[in-house]
Amino acid sequence: MSWLKLIRWNNLIIVLLTQLLAWWCVLMPVWYNADSEMLLGPVNFICLALSTVLITAAGYIINDYFDIKIDLINKPDKVVLENTIPRRQAILLHTILNITGIALAAFVAVQAGHVEWVMVQVITTLLLWFYSTHFKRQFMTGNIIVALLTALTIIILIVYEPSLHKYITMPGIVGRLAGATELNPVWMLSVYAYFAFMLTWMREIVKDMEDHKGDAEQGCVTMPIKWGLKRSARFVQVLGVLTIIPLTIIAVKLYRTEWSMLAYYTLFVLVLPLGGWLYSLNKKATTAHYHIASTLLKFIMMLGITSLLVYYCIAWVRSY
Repeated sequence: MSWLKLIRWNNLIIVLLTQLLAWWCVLMPVWYNADSEMLLGPVNFICLALSTVLITAAGYIINDYFDIKIDLINKPDKVVLENTIPRRQAILLHTILNITGIALAAFVAVQAGHVEWVMVQVITTLLLWFYSTHFKRQFMTGNIIVALLTALTIIILIVYEPSLHKYITMPGIVGRLAGATELNPVWMLSVYAYFAFMLTWMREIVKDMEDHKGDAEQGCVTMPIKWGLKRSARFVQVLGVLTIIPLTIIAVKLYRTEWSMLAYYTLFVLVLPLGGWLYSLNKKATTAHYHIASTLLKFIMMLGITSLLVYYCIAWVRSY
């Protein structure tokens, strides 16, 4: 059980579920309508998804490896390294997971004839290492890196699926095809990646606000330490507005099309709850309040992922 706790098994399930839903709900319909075979068929997709999960798990291990002192201050009851798992075993597993993850991605890249694509995974492992050793303790840098890597779990599907590349140059998320309104799959995935990037960035700052006492004792220069809690909360609210605006614009565009249900979902299940969350963020400045805020934001992120099912159901109904 300690090993599962170390690799954040519940977060890994979310990562896997995100890629699975993006593949099933967005890529698979493209596959059905494509004239050629897709690279990310079931076997290759499983390899790529496992690569993502393994590299992510390795990232959690190396993060805890370098954060033992901070975690003993911020959350002593959750520390497993040294208490139940030797650090040497942890670093060994970290290495094995990274090598296996890169090998799985290379297997898919070789089939595509683009072995250079595996550099995405190599760079990811390096970023996760330097995030744990340096970037995490720097002002804003660590937050942005985590947000970018979260968005990459979706963007990687665009990189590794050649049949999507023709949609990249097509303008706009909404288009007309054979008299019907169709959604550009690359734009769809890009919107989800943007949503994941912004909410992860916001959540990372809130987590820093929650952990600012332990971070300060270890000499970190996170946003709450440099700017203070209230100013950091204001910055998160600005990021939230920059997330709400494009989502609202997309919902308005979808409202008068056959995709109106997706517009309703975006407005009432994503935009309104996110707006309420932003309003409540500055109500208190306590560790408990920021912990609850972080949890709620994670729930909103899950609602965003669930919208993929709404998209798929609408597409399925329209096909009959």
